Amino acid sequence: MKVEALHIGQKVRHPQYGIGVVKSIAEHSAEVRFDDGLRTVEPDSSGITPAEPSASLSGLEMPLDQLLRTTVETVLDSLGYENPNSVIDQLGVRWHRGKLVLHPADPTLQPKEVPLEVFFHKLVGVRNQLRVFEQKINSHANLTDGEKVELQQYITRSYGSLTTFNLLFKSKEDQFSSKGE
Repeated sequence: MKVEALHIGQKVRHPQYGIGVVKSIAEHSAEVRFDDGLRTVEPDSSGITPAEPSASLSGLEMPLDQLLRTTVETVLDSLGYENPNSVIDQLGVRWHRGKLVLHPADPTLQPKEVPLEVFFHKLVGVRNQLRVFEQKINSHANLTDGEKVELQQYITRSYGSLTTFNLLFKSKEDQFSSKGE
């Protein structure tokens, strides 16, 4: 393995010392912490190899931009991230570029203005998290049916509290329902 291929924090496997973690890198050597202590090794001649998974993309025929875009979209999808623009599409047209203004009771304090698109995105985020929570409750193996119903009632009441904001939604099917979703 070439010293140029190492990075600090990388796990490596040495034929004699086992698995270690790279702590520092010099021009021709690296300090690696093995179970028995810190050792200086020369990667070119010591026979160390990476001890962590790595990927090679040399045979892949695809523009790098497309590969990165596809990878990022896949990761965001798996994390449940929603594109803010897709959320804004659910906002009623009359509310676009509007703002939510919070006025404190104390007139010496300044009001807080929040763009409705930002507020709406957060509101839809709450709705989506409630949906995920509801799914987790319903599929939970250790909860009894009675416990699931009890927890479900909290979610239903939360939806009911959020119906105040239904006027912001463009479509009725995207709104909160006091019966739950």
